[in-house]
Amino acid sequence: MFCLAHLLGFELMPRIRNWKDRTFYRPSGSVRYRHIDALFDQGGRNVVDWRLIEAHWRDLMRVTIAIREGTLASPLLRRLGSNSKRNQIYRAFREVGRAVATVQLLRFISDPSLRRRVTAATNKVESFTNFTDWLAFCNGGLIAENDPVEQEKAVKLTSLLANCVIFHTTLDLMNVIRELQAEGWQITGEGLAAISPYLTGHIMRFGTYATTELTVRSDAFDPHLDVEFEAEEEVRAAA
Repeated sequence: MFCLAHLLGFELMPRIRNWKDRTFYRPSGSVRYRHIDALFDQGGRNVVDWRLIEAHWRDLMRVTIAIREGTLASPLLRRLGSNSKRNQIYRAFREVGRAVATVQLLRFISDPSLRRRVTAATNKVESFTNFTDWLAFCNGGLIAENDPVEQEKAVKLTSLLANCVIFHTTLDLMNVIRELQAEGWQITGEGLAAISPYLTGHIMRFGTYATTELTVRSDAFDPHLDVEFEAEEEVRAAA
């Protein structure tokens, strides 16, 4: 079951909201827990149907691999989204989802470090999304094309533009850091970790775009900064 969860990407946890609407499923109706039983329904009705998962395990693996490889046919994909008593594969996937979701919710509750990692990762994703939305100012960022190929092209080009701007910002930040170090300032990895690459104050979206320097070869990129990152990581790990 965890192999299937890994294939489906369940290890990537989102930020969890609306806990009162979450349902925890027991592995069996007779199982009771000493300290966390209040999280589960008291009647023992919310129970994972392991027999259904076992009966359709091969089908689940075939569909999962097809999704992973991008070979899943559209009719089958539509069928997977249809909830009916005769759609056993849908019901089996639903049971897997209930089991995995319950485990993930319990992990999220019991592990403060996991909550910090999830929050940090989610904040980064949301910040990047807001940054790309800010860059895609034409037409309010709305993709007007109905053609999936053109839609994919617009998304990828926006991401490419965002990465170019981020790289440009990073180069500017590195130049400033080197200037501060030359003046005697001590720059630490912890301080650099607080700097966002999604700065917008120095970007002129509606400014003048010069093309005269397009053929000028830029200097080689120097990725080195005289900052001790590994030492600080070791200190945090030891703490």
